[in-house]
Formats: sequence, structure tokens, C-alpha cells
Amino acid sequence: MHDQPDQLEPESLVREISDLEGRIGELRQASGMPEADLRATLDAALVELDLAVTALRTMGADQGTEQGGSNAAENERRVLRTVFQDAPVPLFLLDRNTSVRRVNRQAAELLGTSSGYVSGKQFTAFCDLATRAAVRSQLAAVVRTGRRRRVPVRFLGRERPVDAVVTLARVWIRGEPDPMVVVAAGAARPPADAQGTGDESKGAGAAGRAAPAKRDGTGKRATARPDGGAPRVPEPAAPPQGRAPQPQARIDDEAVATIVHRMDVLATASELLLDEPVFNETVAVRRCARLLAAELADWAFIDLTGPNGGASGPGGAAAGTAPALHRQVVMGPDDEHSVEAARTLQELHPAAGTLPHDVFVTRQSALRPHVESLDELGNAGDGVPVCAKIGATSLLSVPVEDGDRCLGTITLASGGEYGPFDLMDLGVVQRLGRYLALVIRAARLYRRRAEVADSLQASLLPRALPAIPGASVAARYLTATHGADVGGDFYDVFRVGDGWGLVLGDVCGKGEDAAAVTATARHCMRLAARWKSRPGEILGVANEALLDEDRFVTAIMAGLEITPERVTVSLGTAGHPPAIVVRADGVIRSASRGGVPLGLFEDFEAGSDTIDLGVGDTLILHSDGVLEACDHARLEFGQERLLEALAGQAGGTPEEMLGAVEQALLEFCDGDLRDDVSMVALRVDAPTLD
Repeated sequence: MHDQPDQLEPESLVREISDLEGRIGELRQASGMPEADLRATLDAALVELDLAVTALRTMGADQGTEQGGSNAAENERRVLRTVFQDAPVPLFLLDRNTSVRRVNRQAAELLGTSSGYVSGKQFTAFCDLATRAAVRSQLAAVVRTGRRRRVPVRFLGRERPVDAVVTLARVWIRGEPDPMVVVAAGAARPPADAQGTGDESKGAGAAGRAAPAKRDGTGKRATARPDGGAPRVPEPAAPPQGRAPQPQARIDDEAVATIVHRMDVLATASELLLDEPVFNETVAVRRCARLLAAELADWAFIDLTGPNGGASGPGGAAAGTAPALHRQVVMGPDDEHSVEAARTLQELHPAAGTLPHDVFVTRQSALRPHVESLDELGNAGDGVPVCAKIGATSLLSVPVEDGDRCLGTITLASGGEYGPFDLMDLGVVQRLGRYLALVIRAARLYRRRAEVADSLQASLLPRALPAIPGASVAARYLTATHGADVGGDFYDVFRVGDGWGLVLGDVCGKGEDAAAVTATARHCMRLAARWKSRPGEILGVANEALLDEDRFVTAIMAGLEITPERVTVSLGTAGHPPAIVVRADGVIRSASRGGVPLGLFEDFEAGSDTIDLGVGDTLILHSDGVLEACDHARLEFGQERLLEALAGQAGGTPEEMLGAVEQALLEFCDGDLRDDVSMVALRVDAPTLD
């Protein structure tokens, strides 16, 4: 090694200027980060200014090089390698682009990883984000000026960050065209929070966030070597002078606790994802992200395709055909800055070239224990890299796939406050991605089936109620909250001779078979009304048509004869709850019961009753789903609560009366309807002058 002059060739000067521009941009980003070290950034900016001035003065000067014999050079290299490896302090050898060419054993132990993993990576990838830009500028200054510098650095260690002061020195090595930098780390000490100060808000990864129970009970975790080696248990910190080293039993306990913690995370995830009476994709995704952000990471991102998207086949989608990923949820710390950042990142969908997008297309998990490029997650709307905005120094991303299609990705980000992600973390999140994919697939199948059921159900009900002269009519239909099958309730309003008919029925059971019976019953009654006029006779025709079916039907039909003075209602009942009459003065009466369900016996006779309605009187038909709705104690809503709800709206319109019943019903059962509910109301209006 020997010193070289400070002059540069024109080609080198151009490269220096380009590098200078890049470092200045990084300093601008660093100054805007939360908890930025503005003093260090200012010092680095002054250094860059000195470099710019020096570069302008060094046009065209030649550099001299010393030549020596090949044997002497080889001997020198051998001696230097020996001294480098056996040095009692951590040493890093960097090229002029700040990539690590070699580290000694002490440096590898400082970072808690292997020498092979460190080599080839950017030195600043092992520094926290708050000091990265300043360190990069100081390294450039050392390369350019040859002056040694001392810089405070926070290394991202395997278990937690380690504070140190590093000395930077420029060296020239025979056979190397460019100068190199030797970095010697000294005065290493644990961060303030590890010394018992209780201040856990330091570090770029979790600004203002108290240490969560993300690791085992000791705050440590078993780590896998980033270079792909087998997982290993974190070694305890060196004991104070004069104190015996930590016993092996303690290390074994920590390893067991770490494994148990990860098993607990998976068990908790299973409970959270499956603890739904009906699969709900949105609920599952948010629960998954919340668990990961609380237990394994500082930030959790979940990105998914639409219901029909997803790359198929082992190689992913063909070029140019991959469906778009859409950001579903972002979970991070709960401090003000992080909440605002999460709100912004919620709208930032993964673009091509970002880590989540690459993982989705290739269907291959990715682990970045130490992030070198801050644009791995793309750039925010203000141009700042997402990793810089959230302080991410370690990333992992896994596909969410169900074995057939890739539905999206789960991406975790950490600031390194508890060490980088490892292979064990990756394995846990991969398994969780599989669980989430199965839940999402089930939820989407359920939703598609529910949509088909809704469409089929809608086809069994009238699109709109006809206008009846002298009366107002309203109807309500509430589907059960459990299951995605077609319900058996139906209602209809149609002409019967010179009057009108109202019918409401309930088919036993649910599903496509029940829907077929529902359609048969409804349309049979409409058809029978063309040559039959009395409700009992119309129900009798429907009974004959339903005898060959394997399901019975309860029904009630009201035939209306409308005159200027009154409306006469003829009721026919087939094993159905009786009609209710709400008089204009608030008095409530129930019609008589009677009849047997349709489709059971050839010898059928409907129950019958006749009611006269005056102006302001209202007729109510309803299914048994109203009466049998239950609260959490399995207590039924019942007839009395129904009558009370109707009495409270006795002077209201039919729409208002049914709305009051619906509200009382949903409040009683807390929105959990076990059966479909159908209601029809007809009110006699006052005669008009027309």
C-alpha cells in the first residue's frame, strides 16, 4: 500500500461528478427523515462541497504508479491478508464504490453473520438509515482527499443495532486501479435501550415504538444465516469482566422459546383466520397484517389481485399478462408519522420492478436481511423511497398462493431494531401466506355463490309491486346472515278477477332445490288466479302441483275486493302464521289460523277468514322468520314483540311500519338472522276527489 497523488484523469473526474450528484440526493432524503441526525448530515454536506471544489482544480493531472516484482507483490499481499484477518478490531476493506471486498473475523462477528455474506454488499447496507447518507459522503471524501476520518455509525447487528465509531482510511493496493478504503470499527457499545435506559424509540426502524413481543420471551430469536446456512441460536453478549460466561442451558432455553413463539404466531394466525362463521376476505387480510406487524415486523403490506386475477402455472403469468396487484392493507407503528405514512402507502400499488411485484410474478419468496437499494418497495408520491420513508433496513416477501394460483404477496419490513429477518421468519410467513390464500379462495368462492344465490332469489320475487287503486303496498325481504344458499321465502301481488291478490309463502329448506319449489308455487298461484277467484281454491291448485315435490310449503293468500267504502279481505291459510290487522285507531287484531302446508296431502282444505278494512287500516302478512329470530340467549322475537313494533307505527305508512319491524328485529338479534324474513303490508287510503 502507498499513497497516491490527489489528481484525477478526466474520465475519473466525470465519474466523481456523477457519484457526487447521487450522494447529494441521498443527503436531501436523509435530512427529511424522522429523527434525522441533522448535524451529521450538515457535516457530510460540507465535505461534499469541499470535494466539488477540489474536483474543479484537478483537471488533467496524471497519477503515478509504483511497479514492483510479481514475487514481492505476492508476498506483500500474503502478509497483508494475515495482518488483516488477525487484527484485534473489526476491519472492512471497501472499493471506491463502497462495496465490501473483504472483512475479517472480528467484523463478521460484530454483524453476527458470515464473512461470505458481507462480501460484495454495500457497506452502508449494514448501517441504519439515519446515518447511511452521511457515511457514504464521508467515505467519498476519504477516497478523494486521502484524509482519515472518524464517523459514528450504528451497525444493524443480528440481534439489535450496535453503536460504534469507525475510522476511515484510504489505501492503494498494487494491481488495483482505484484507491480502496479500510474501515476500522472501535468503541463498540450496545444501544441505549440495551443498557437499561428504557428508551426504545431509537433506531430508524420503529420510531417512537415500544418494543413489542416480536421475539421470544428474552427479546431474542433464533436466526438463520443470511448466506443460507443453517439457523443458529443468537449468542449471548460478552459477560462483564470477572463474571462467568452465560451457561449453555440459557442459550438452549432461548432457542426453544424462539421456536415456541413462532409456533404460537402460526397457531394464533389459524384462529384469527378461521374464527368467522362466514369467510370474509377483508377481515382475514386485516387480521393477518395486524398479527404480523405486532409479532414479527415493524410494517406489514398485503397486496392482492382481483377475484379473477392471479398467475397460473409454476412460472407465473406470461410476460405482459400478469394481473395488477392492488394494495389491500398497510399496518405499521401507531405514532403520528407512521400513521400518516401508512395512509399514503395504502394508495401506492406495487409497480413492476418492486420486490412484491417480482415475488408475485415469479412465485418465489425473497429475503433481504440487509437492504442495499432503498427502492425495493418503490417510491412514494413525493419521490422518497418507501424504505426511507418507513425506515426499512430488512425485508422479506412471500407469495400468497393456494397451490393453483398466486393471489398476491405478503411483505414485511423492519428497521433492524431487533435484528434482520432470517430464514425462520421467512418460513413462518410462507406458511401464513398459504393459510391466507386458502381463506381468500374460500371467501371468493363463497362470495360468487352468494351472488348467484342473490340473483336467483331476485328472480323469485317481483321486481316492483303494482299500484293498487285505493291502497298503498310495501314489502321487505331480508336474507339470512348464515350460508349462501337461496332462501325459500317468496311473496307476490297480482290481479285476481276484478280484484287483487297478495300471497306470501315459505318453502321448507334452502338451496337450488328449494328455489325450484318456490318458483313452482309462486307461478302456479299466479296461473290459478286466472280461472279461480277464492284464495282457498287457488291454494288448492298449488297443493296439487306440489304433491310430487319432496318439500312442503306454508303460505297465506289475501284476496282483495275494493269498493269506495271499504276493502273486503278473504284470507286463505296453509299452515302459515296468521295475518295481522292494524286499525287506524291503533288497535291490533290477528286473523284466524288454519290449514295444512301445501304439498303434503291430496285431501287439502285451507283455513279461511274474512276481514273488512276501513280507511287507514293496514293488513300485514309475514313469514315465520320474523317470529323465530333469536337473540344471543336463544330467546325468540315472538308475536308480542312484532305487535309492539307495529303498534308504535300505527299511524305511519306501510313502508314505515315494515321498517320499524325490521329495525326492532335486527336490534333484537344483533343483526344475526338465522332464517330469511319476508313481509308485505297493504294500507287502505282515503278516497281522493278524482
